[in-house]
Amino acid sequence: MVLMGCSVKKDKFINRNWHALNTKYNTLYNGNLAFEEGRAELRNSYKDNFWELLPIERLEVTDEVKLDSENNNPNFERAEEKATKAIQKHSMNIKDEERNPQTDEAFLLLGKARYFDQRYIPALESFNYILKNYNQSNKLNQASIWREKTNMRLDNPELAIKNLKRLFYYEELKDQEYADGNAVLAQCYVNLNAPDTAIQKLKIAQAYTKKNEEKGRYLFIIGQLYNQLGFKDSANYAFDKVIALNRKSPRVYMVNSHLKKIQNTEITEENREFLLEYLTELQENRENRPFLGKIYREVAQYHLATESDSLALAYYNKSIQNANGERELNARNYQSLADYYFDGNEYKTSGAYYDSTLTNLKEGTRKFRSIKKRLDNLEDVIKYEDIVQYSDSVITVYEMPEAERKAYFEDFIAELKAKQEAEEEEKERKTEAGFATFQQSKGGRENQGKFYFYNVTSLGYGKTEFRTRWGDRELSDDWRWSNKQRISISEATGELTAGENAAEVSEDDKFSLDFYLEQIPTDVAVIDSLRDERNFANYQLGLIYKEKFKENQLASSKLERVLASNPIDRLVLPSKYQLYKIYEETDPYKADDMRQDIISNHRDSRYAEILLNPEAFLNGDDESPDARYEELFRRYQNQEYFMVITQSQAYINQYTGDEIVPKFEMLKANAVGRLQGFEAFKEALNYVALTYPNKPEGKKAESMVAEQLPKLATKEFSLDSISQGTKNWKVVFTFKRILDSKAEALKEELEEVIKDLKYKNVVSKDIYDLETEFVVVHGFKGRDFALGFAELIKNNRDYRIKDENFVISSVNYQIIQVHKNLDDYQLQMLTPKP
Repeated sequence: MVLMGCSVKKDKFINRNWHALNTKYNTLYNGNLAFEEGRAELRNSYKDNFWELLPIERLEVTDEVKLDSENNNPNFERAEEKATKAIQKHSMNIKDEERNPQTDEAFLLLGKARYFDQRYIPALESFNYILKNYNQSNKLNQASIWREKTNMRLDNPELAIKNLKRLFYYEELKDQEYADGNAVLAQCYVNLNAPDTAIQKLKIAQAYTKKNEEKGRYLFIIGQLYNQLGFKDSANYAFDKVIALNRKSPRVYMVNSHLKKIQNTEITEENREFLLEYLTELQENRENRPFLGKIYREVAQYHLATESDSLALAYYNKSIQNANGERELNARNYQSLADYYFDGNEYKTSGAYYDSTLTNLKEGTRKFRSIKKRLDNLEDVIKYEDIVQYSDSVITVYEMPEAERKAYFEDFIAELKAKQEAEEEEKERKTEAGFATFQQSKGGRENQGKFYFYNVTSLGYGKTEFRTRWGDRELSDDWRWSNKQRISISEATGELTAGENAAEVSEDDKFSLDFYLEQIPTDVAVIDSLRDERNFANYQLGLIYKEKFKENQLASSKLERVLASNPIDRLVLPSKYQLYKIYEETDPYKADDMRQDIISNHRDSRYAEILLNPEAFLNGDDESPDARYEELFRRYQNQEYFMVITQSQAYINQYTGDEIVPKFEMLKANAVGRLQGFEAFKEALNYVALTYPNKPEGKKAESMVAEQLPKLATKEFSLDSISQGTKNWKVVFTFKRILDSKAEALKEELEEVIKDLKYKNVVSKDIYDLETEFVVVHGFKGRDFALGFAELIKNNRDYRIKDENFVISSVNYQIIQVHKNLDDYQLQMLTPKP
């Protein structure tokens, strides 16, 4: 009977049943087991984002296009293999009619396995094959629903809606099939941004589904959609239905429904106490422990709304500690804290929290870009507030009477000692408790009396305890000290900085009064420099608060402090003008006084001209900063480098605080490089990069320092350039710049010679340094060609150009221009060898 039943070509009772039984209870049984395991794995690994509208189906869909053999789930691969085997070995297609009643189920399993592996085109082929070839199958309705799910995933929701409506009209579906079809319709309408229609379809789906997990999910999504439409009462009604399911549905839907209800409820005097009790009950329910992070956040939101700020901050931090790695929850908590401190004008703290927010957001999203922009604006605030805080601290200690200064540091040392003693006591207590626990453990009892370093268990425990107490330490002297940085005072600012040439901070220094007293600057010039830095930082803060954050009160306090602190001259007028602009909005009387001050005391300034004739300024003229920059840039192109450097500095002083200042700084840096060489250029670029880190010019300077300067750093001349066949050579004539007219005459004469000889060379006049310039003939293909040209113009009676010159490769010419080492080149390359 087995031999007779094996054939798939005979339409006999034995053959049909033998293949049907093998398909159902062997091949498809194992395939369905593998499929369910894969689906369970997907469900367990998928994490819903309850902060956004949930998808109807718990399936993470990616935008990548997958190939048939690429990164497939092994369970779905096995299911597909079994379905394929069932089709290949047990299909009985006789006279264009399938005689094995299980083959349609094999095709259905094949399509579902491909669907969950996100290979939608092959899945669509499987479902279409069932619909085309198995007209009498009891799986037609399921195949139709799965096909429309696949069409929806292929961004064809209109086609899916059309086909499903036809299915509902013509076919009689089982309850679960009707629920599944309406769920697919709901997702299609969500994709088409029709939430009201999606709600109606989800209501039908939740009413007909027999699966409580789906019922809870559908009701929760209905609540979310009502929230999108602004119908909070209807949303809460849906959330109440989720809560009423209790343990019939996953708890995550119930807890989030509680939280959504609270978010939809406006806090009033009448319901304040009730809402707090509601939240407290959620906290204290032991079954809600996995969701404490979200619950704590909602408690924090409640306390913030009721102006209990300290409690709100505490609960935000508790929420962060109980987030269980949920990045979206962490991002929202950090952003709430950042916004709180931002609104309180604590910008440095706010910036730190915004930075933490970014680490929990997906890069490239709209929210990420928004937070990044705000953080970029705060970076300058943080930088300048640090400068102000540091300068104030040093100056305050410097101005203290000696006795008060000593008392200040004695209190600091006493606090430091108390803190260290408390930490050591805590570590000792934990260590003793740990050893006591270890002694009572099986390993401790078994190894009592053995030498410590022969006892692997004790040794491992000891290593762990050492790292717990001391952290990772290198084998070196004074290994107990984790901070071995050397301390020095910056000559420019007097700031305490880490460096290699200062004294180590030893145990004695750490608690030594003399050590701290010695760190205080005593040079008046250093203190004056700190005051100047503080004034400049306060001026920059005033501009930032005024322009970027619209905090006029903060801005005016910073600028008023600048004027009250005996600032350098270049800060006085800009500070007065910026205060005038602020007072225009806040205090007209002060604005009028400041206007008169500027006109009376700074009559010849640009700011006075603006106040006296604002229309001319708005229309623009040749005296505007932009026009002056354009004129200076033209002079740079004409190699008037010294003039560009001096005039740029004058404009930098004149336009302090203006957006155009970084452009003048960058132009000046380039002119310095052209005139003074590599080291001066490097220093100037570093200054621009450090002074304007968030401006385009600062970023460009930083990029040049990192990428371009290393390529220009070499000073070594290319001694073997002749043998390597360098194809770009120049003939160079050297002149003192006081003889510029002679150099210009030679340039014109050389141009005539080249024209007469019908050469294609180019002649230029290049600045070398303050005293020297070159007349250069470019474009010779070899050294011999360049030497021949020099010989020709010297000896030919039609030319007779006797000026001294030398031949140089383009590589070496770049080196002497970059490093200003012409003397070294002449000594190495042009001096005859003995």
